[in-house]
Amino acid sequence: MIDAALLPVQRHVLAPPARWLTAGGIHADHLTFAGFSVGVLAVPALAFGAFGLALALLGLNRLADGLDGAVARMTSPTDRGAFLDIALDFVFYALFPLGFAFADPATNGLPAAVLIAAFVGTGSSFLAFAAIAAKRGESAEAYPAKGIYYLGGLTEGFETIAVFVAMCLFPSVFPMLAYGYAVACALTTVLRWHQGWRAFSLRN
Repeated sequence: MIDAALLPVQRHVLAPPARWLTAGGIHADHLTFAGFSVGVLAVPALAFGAFGLALALLGLNRLADGLDGAVARMTSPTDRGAFLDIALDFVFYALFPLGFAFADPATNGLPAAVLIAAFVGTGSSFLAFAAIAAKRGESAEAYPAKGIYYLGGLTEGFETIAVFVAMCLFPSVFPMLAYGYAVACALTTVLRWHQGWRAFSLRN
């Protein structure tokens, strides 16, 4: 919901380390893969109840996710990079709740499943809109540097990570957080369906 407002701040903060990485020959794709690999390690950390470690791995994952875009903009953004960034992000978002399910299947299994299902709704509506918008040659004015059409909503990247952080800090209330955020994701999905229905009915 506030990703667009945070982008200028993020770019300002990440510009110096991105320049240093670019000078060292680090490519954006390297950071994308590294960030995803670190993020995946949060799943076993959560499964074994190492919530502080999982929080640190989450932070490193998000740092790499921001840096890969910054490095790409300083060199040469590619369609492959944009594809990898969004594809791996969506997998990471689905894997993170799974770690809590592994930690306590009886208590967290169903809430994690409901949240992952809600992520399918937000992710599929996001990508479907982006695919049709690209076909029509449209772009998102609020996210001019994104590699694909970036459709906002109530539950964007910032909100998702904020909920993940809260889950790590207060793992005992994971079910409440998961169900609550699933409702917000469902609302985002319905709003995107409505937005797509209206936007794409204007012309064929």
